[in-house]
Amino acid sequence: MVPPRPDAEPDDVGDESTATPQAVAGDGLSRLALSKKRKKRKLRLFARVSVALVSVLALVGTGSVWSYLRATEAGFSQIAALDTESADIVDPIGQTGDETYLIVGTDTRAGASGQVGAGSVEDAEGSRADVAILVNIPADRSRVVAVSFPRDLDVERPVCLAWDSSTGEYSSEIHPAADGDKLNAVYALGGPKCLVKTIQKISGLKIGHFIGIDFAGFESMVDEVGGVEVCTPTPLVDGELGTIIDTAGTHLLDGRQALDYVRARKVESEINSDYSRINRQQKFLSSLLRSALSNKVLLDPGKLNGLIGAFTRATFVENVNADSLVKLGRSLQNVDAGAVTFLTTPTAGTTEWGNEIPRLDDIEAIFTAIIDDQPLPGEKRDPVAEADPDAPPEMAPSLSAVDPSWVSVQVSNASDVSGLAASTADELAMYGFPIYSTGNYTGTSTHTVVRFAPGMEAEAMTVASAFPGAVLQRASDSSIGNVVEVVLGYGYDGVVVSPTPPGSPLVPVAIEEADAEGAVQLPADLTVTNAAADPCS
Repeated sequence: MVPPRPDAEPDDVGDESTATPQAVAGDGLSRLALSKKRKKRKLRLFARVSVALVSVLALVGTGSVWSYLRATEAGFSQIAALDTESADIVDPIGQTGDETYLIVGTDTRAGASGQVGAGSVEDAEGSRADVAILVNIPADRSRVVAVSFPRDLDVERPVCLAWDSSTGEYSSEIHPAADGDKLNAVYALGGPKCLVKTIQKISGLKIGHFIGIDFAGFESMVDEVGGVEVCTPTPLVDGELGTIIDTAGTHLLDGRQALDYVRARKVESEINSDYSRINRQQKFLSSLLRSALSNKVLLDPGKLNGLIGAFTRATFVENVNADSLVKLGRSLQNVDAGAVTFLTTPTAGTTEWGNEIPRLDDIEAIFTAIIDDQPLPGEKRDPVAEADPDAPPEMAPSLSAVDPSWVSVQVSNASDVSGLAASTADELAMYGFPIYSTGNYTGTSTHTVVRFAPGMEAEAMTVASAFPGAVLQRASDSSIGNVVEVVLGYGYDGVVVSPTPPGSPLVPVAIEEADAEGAVQLPADLTVTNAAADPCS
């Protein structure tokens, strides 16, 4: 007998369509009973992610209401998940001030207990990550971007410690790196840590917060806001669930109906079941967010307490607490629905194992646009004044060099030479520059660029004096902070010279403005849902 593939979903083992209705499994349950049990489990999966995502987007969006959360601080269950010093993080200085959350819907009991209402292992066997959404909020808090990952995405699994889903603990057993894993199977083997590493490598984003959901609070949350309005161009009929919506048009769904709407996977009118389901989920979350705000649920103490209670009982987290959410919420008070964008990582067909094949170049372009804060399709943010492209280059003012010990430097590799950032950082350190970090830069460069925030001209010019021929580039905002970044391009010759002595005049050079060119080309068929879009469009 051939054992099931290690990356197979529980539903993949034993095709129910070919089994007789009265077949009995090894635990004494009929296949029909097992099927119903699996359906109940999957009913919860998207619900769990929805509770977290809407809580993060909607609740923090009002700022002050998070004072309610302080009373439920103890409700958060903790789990080890993050890897914030990973070399896979692209342009870490450019991500300074950003907040990135990985929100995962699973069928595991890890991190939960009876006190937080997470249920028992009988409710949900296994430990799969059925839904994964990466939420990025840039340093200027001008938008929110949520990227969905197909659960069957074909990925490279990194070296990971084995994880026990029943206890939430990691063992000393090591799973070697492997190609051709499904994303949800990565979680099954290595838990939150392994999943974070995998998605961090795919995206290049610095994941600073983890939220896992293992409790079905979705239905009550929908009912708390008085139902959610959805619009469908045709009746929605699922091969397993039956008729969900019987007529085309706009419908107000209660919690029970909403569960079927977001989890339906066998709709005859939909070509790609998983992507169609993700699209419905994103549109539903957009509508739910609008409903929560328009109905002023977040200003109603009773409804608010119910919503927050469901969130805290439902989650196991790392680096998520009341204080951080209060601060984030206050900074997001002016973000409206038009600045909330949902994307889906694009794929091209499947492997022989049913894994979704990632379109790597397109995925890289998406996350480059997110990291560089470039515009996204359908996004509606407050307009920013653009520089005149015909204006002559600005010259740096006459300044004096500063003491190298006053300047923290990030060294980023934008070439294909392995280890270049680390070796160059060692040389800079010899001249007294404190090294903040080293890593890879998003994209490539043909020359050496010294990037700095407004007001850091003297510090940047001092650093640039150690790199003959370097180009000065001022960031469009202060998100880079008080760190000067050296981007080593293909033309870098490996030479670091003694910087201009402190107090000596610096040679005036031209200053480029960041983002003047080099915008990435996003795929034309990118699946995008804007939270302000008409649900009937």
